[in-house]
Amino acid sequence: MTWIDCGPQHLEAIRLIFNEAIEHTTAMYDYDPRSPEFMQTWWQAKQAGAYPVIGVLSDSGELMGFASYGPFRNFPAYQFTVEHSVYVDQRFRGLGLGRHLLERTMTASETQGYHTMIGVIDTGNTISISLHEKLGFQRCGEILHVGFKFDRWLDVVLYQKILPAAPNSKG
Repeated sequence: MTWIDCGPQHLEAIRLIFNEAIEHTTAMYDYDPRSPEFMQTWWQAKQAGAYPVIGVLSDSGELMGFASYGPFRNFPAYQFTVEHSVYVDQRFRGLGLGRHLLERTMTASETQGYHTMIGVIDTGNTISISLHEKLGFQRCGEILHVGFKFDRWLDVVLYQKILPAAPNSKG
């Protein structure tokens, strides 16, 4: 395995991982598969915000999974808080990649001076919930019936991790 900073050449593999999650899971509360054009816009937003996209390649060069983060909410006082996401290709789940991706994402966000990471997780995703708890995230809320997918209402739990970074206040 090789850990990488993903580049534009990885967008198609990222798109396929996203689309599998959209079509078959409640990890993403979306209905429509991502298009190549959508991915270009997504990539440009990551670059503009200096948000890394961390990936892991198999020995044969396949993208096994990726993680990133972005703004939690677009108001100035939230500038030191990010919301993260971690996705592992279905063929490579169960290998501990999610843990390593999340740990690397936590390190990257702390290095950039962020103070709080937020995870928004479907309540049915017990694997992700367990992972967050093992890495020191604290459950800080639950929102019922916030999404509707696969003909049912979906609930989310919010997890947060306070990072050691102590940014200077702009407010």
